[in-house]
Amino acid sequence: MPPPAGAEPEFAPIPLSELAQQLAEPAPSILPPEEFIDTPPIRPPRRGRSALARMAAVLALAAVIVAVVLVLRSRDPSSHRLPPPPVVKVLVPEGKTRAQIGQIAAAGGLRGNYRVASRSSPLLSPAAYGGPRGTPDLEGFLFPATYDMNPHAPVAHLVEEQLIAFHENFGVSEIARARALHETPYQLLTVASMVEREAQVPGDRAKIAAVIYNRLAAGMPLGIDATIYYAVELATGIPTYTKELSEAQLHSDSRYNTRTHVGLPPTPISNPGLASIEAAAHPAHVSYLYYVAGADGCGEQVFSNTFTEFEADAAAYKAAVARAGGHPPTCKRKR
Repeated sequence: MPPPAGAEPEFAPIPLSELAQQLAEPAPSILPPEEFIDTPPIRPPRRGRSALARMAAVLALAAVIVAVVLVLRSRDPSSHRLPPPPVVKVLVPEGKTRAQIGQIAAAGGLRGNYRVASRSSPLLSPAAYGGPRGTPDLEGFLFPATYDMNPHAPVAHLVEEQLIAFHENFGVSEIARARALHETPYQLLTVASMVEREAQVPGDRAKIAAVIYNRLAAGMPLGIDATIYYAVELATGIPTYTKELSEAQLHSDSRYNTRTHVGLPPTPISNPGLASIEAAAHPAHVSYLYYVAGADGCGEQVFSNTFTEFEADAAAYKAAVARAGGHPPTCKRKR
């Protein structure tokens, strides 16, 4: 008789002995016999293939990393910078002439003839500074400094750098000072070139400039032997003439002989530095007309107002030279 609707079905209890027997028997398989299975049996994976796969994955990852690094470096401007080229430092000291700078340029390995390259340049016209018509070259405008040049660069590049430096150091204020002194800028530069060759110590620069202006105002010959040396160097082609001036040279008719000609030499006699330019623009407020090297040999000039004083100072220097066996006296002062 079926159980009433909604009632739980009734199950007859299984004796414990029968349950134990059922559990002891093997359970029927739910898979078909092996001969009816179409797929091959499952085998454990080979370890060799897994190692190769892992290695391939590592290499692929490394390749990706390298590619990313290369992309990032390509976007970094600094990665494209080449190492800076070597440079040659060309030191041009104050007071050197064109001929002497030419020797320095050649020693630095620069190419070409410096004296030819420094005759003229589109960067600077001496006439713009009051230079007379027919000014032969750029003497005086070739500013002394240390210049970084490419190895074996043309000497014209050095000339260009020097003229640029001159523009930077000789400007409106120096031109205004020349006018205040009733000189052209070119004449002021000529005075500076003589100061550069004459002064042995910095403290003498402005006083030597004052002597030059005072003698010009008095209509006296300047009597500066450095200008005669310059004339000899031009005439002989010797960049640096070191011998004593002969009587014939002291009385030569060269326009650079400031013993026999009144006024300034026709061109600067060297390429002055900033200190000598400043001295020429701002001479000392003194009335000196003469100077001569000091007898102590320490480099200072001895200044005087009268010729009598000058003669006494010059005699003292000559006596010191005689005591030194004909050589300039040696300074014994502690510096």
